[in-house]
Amino acid sequence: MIALALAENSIQLVPDGTLLIHVAAIVVMVYVLNSTVFKPINTLLAEREKRGTGRFAESNQILKQVDQKMASYEQGLRAARAEAYQLMEAEHAAVRAEREKTLARMRADLSASTGKQKQELERQANEARTMLQANATQFAQKISTRILGRQI
Repeated sequence: MIALALAENSIQLVPDGTLLIHVAAIVVMVYVLNSTVFKPINTLLAEREKRGTGRFAESNQILKQVDQKMASYEQGLRAARAEAYQLMEAEHAAVRAEREKTLARMRADLSASTGKQKQELERQANEARTMLQANATQFAQKISTRILGRQI
């Protein structure tokens, strides 16, 4: 066939036997290039992609875990603050109630004490009136006796 291809120098419009030789040469070349060059390069590129993508995916996964833990931490912090505020409010309410109770007791004691003191003052005022009336009567008699010069 090679002889047929070399025998003639003209352009052929109809394919002859050399076409099969060319196709076979291309197939052999593709097989040789695939096994010697392309396959090792493709495996290296695949490994490189796998390493790059793997680390990228791993970093994304770590970032997601960090975000989840941060959200959980913030939620716990908010819950703890809310609980602390509730405890503070309860404590303030208890202190206020105790203060109101103490004030009410003091007011009642003061009111009772004031009432007792008023009664004591009334009693003393009545005693003083009685004593003054008695003294006034005695003084009036003494004054009348001195003015009139006789016993009344």
